[in-house]
Amino acid sequence: MIAKKDQVKDLIPQKFPFVMVDELLNYSEDSLTSRLVVSPENIFFYQDNFIEAGIIEHMAQSVALHTGYQFFLLNKEAPTGYIGSIKNILINRLPSKGEVLETKVAILQEFMGITLVDINVYIDGISIASCQMKTVIANS
Repeated sequence: MIAKKDQVKDLIPQKFPFVMVDELLNYSEDSLTSRLVVSPENIFFYQDNFIEAGIIEHMAQSVALHTGYQFFLLNKEAPTGYIGSIKNILINRLPSKGEVLETKVAILQEFMGITLVDINVYIDGISIASCQMKTVIANS
């Protein structure tokens, strides 16, 4: 594990209660693995489940965590970014309280502040969600 919850908050621009990643498990220039434990206190927890919007935001923040860790390695502050587009999103099921999301981000392309990624979210090794996402860094 590279960064725990108290360290992750410094690597992404989002702040409590809107943080949707707990840990940075693995990082390379072209990939990242993050983790989130589903909690009823999460703002996207509704009727015993972590809802679709939460899964999508978790995916986006996993990408932001990759960028934030890159900037951390360069001794720079994490930039603010936005979701530019989402393609081929598939959510097979909604996670429940206590389940652990392990999310793998594969960087397909980065150019001038635009990042194209494939994202897969797993629970116990079984894919529960996936998409291709484009994110854009503000003022790049």
